[in-house]
Amino acid sequence: MRTNRRTFIRSAAAAGAVAASTTVARNAVAADDKKLTIGVIGVGWYGMVDAKAALKVGGVEVTAICDVDREHLEAAAAELDTIQGSRPAMFADYQQMLEKATPDVVIIGTPPHWHALQLIAALQAGCNVYCEKPLTYDVREGQALVAAVNDSGKVVQVGFQRRQSRSYAEVKDFIAAGKAGRIVQADVQIHYTAGTKDPTPQPPPATLDWEQWCGPAPLIPYSPQVGHKSWRLEKTTGHGHLVDWGIHNIDATRMVLDLGLPDRITADGGIYRYKDIITTPDTLTACFEFDGLPVVWRHRLWGATETDPQFNNGIFFYGEDATIFSNDQRWVVFPKKGDPQPHEAKTDLGTNHMANFLNSVRGREALKCPIEQGFQSTATVQLGMIAYESGTVVHFDGETEQIKDNAAAGDLLSRDYRSPWKHPFHV
Repeated sequence: MRTNRRTFIRSAAAAGAVAASTTVARNAVAADDKKLTIGVIGVGWYGMVDAKAALKVGGVEVTAICDVDREHLEAAAAELDTIQGSRPAMFADYQQMLEKATPDVVIIGTPPHWHALQLIAALQAGCNVYCEKPLTYDVREGQALVAAVNDSGKVVQVGFQRRQSRSYAEVKDFIAAGKAGRIVQADVQIHYTAGTKDPTPQPPPATLDWEQWCGPAPLIPYSPQVGHKSWRLEKTTGHGHLVDWGIHNIDATRMVLDLGLPDRITADGGIYRYKDIITTPDTLTACFEFDGLPVVWRHRLWGATETDPQFNNGIFFYGEDATIFSNDQRWVVFPKKGDPQPHEAKTDLGTNHMANFLNSVRGREALKCPIEQGFQSTATVQLGMIAYESGTVVHFDGETEQIKDNAAAGDLLSRDYRSPWKHPFHV
């Protein structure tokens, strides 16, 4: 079974990245198509970005929304009423939304510590799901989701929108044609100055159910620095810059180079500038080895970024014959001799990724990011944080999906849920 799954992973990765996306999203709607109903869980930011992408594709109606902040619900309902001409039903509890609204499709735009439970509940309700990245908070949740999705027979897309990038698709073709020679290393980075908020514990906004927001994660004191949007640099929720933003470029690297899971992981860094403000590293270097190929992640959230800002966010692929730098919309070849060769490749990533999902729900095309790929990219960055937090070299067996001979690191593959919630891997 594992051999079949690994074969599927590699074939899905190859199929998902071959065709270049167009700059205008594919039309997912035919004249005789049934309109798909959508329920959105988490409408404070990216859930609404995804919902509006679905409306842009067409053939859908957002009939229900859910959020633990009443202010989010009211604002989203009003905006959707303006866009689509109908006001969705509002829910504070996602289980009630799934039971009463019975949508065809669910979009999950909540923080990652909620993804596993909400995705499984949506599958049990018979829904197809578009789930934002990272897929889960811990590795064991991801394993549970792979099993649940495969058992359900439902369509589940993970929100790695860069799998729609023409830039990365063209780089993949360039490398596959041997034009860069053998790739010997990839350097991955997203450097920027972090925006921080007040970390002082204080009462949450009156409209926000903070205990429900924390859910299965530890119940930490509320502050603007760990609340809406700022949870990304909080250890108990977003788990830091590598897991939150770096995961996009790590996924793109895996896609371009047809990589599976890393087998050796090291990480070092710390909180040098934002002590007592954030709880994850503001400076980090992690090295992931994939069958002898090193992929190195670096980030700095303060101080200098790059000598040339065009390289702040993207991937360097170092080949024996040429170096390539790529980001979402542009790539540059640096040959051993001659001038750099830039290539523009603009793509509407979010709309195309949603169109791919809706086309897959309608049975017209394969997903660009099925659950196995979402799990592998998420597990990769989680293993990077395990190496950092354990202060050890992590050796990971992709066949058994276990950390070898390292109890301290192995204990971090999952974390205990806060009662009454139950971790899906241990149920």
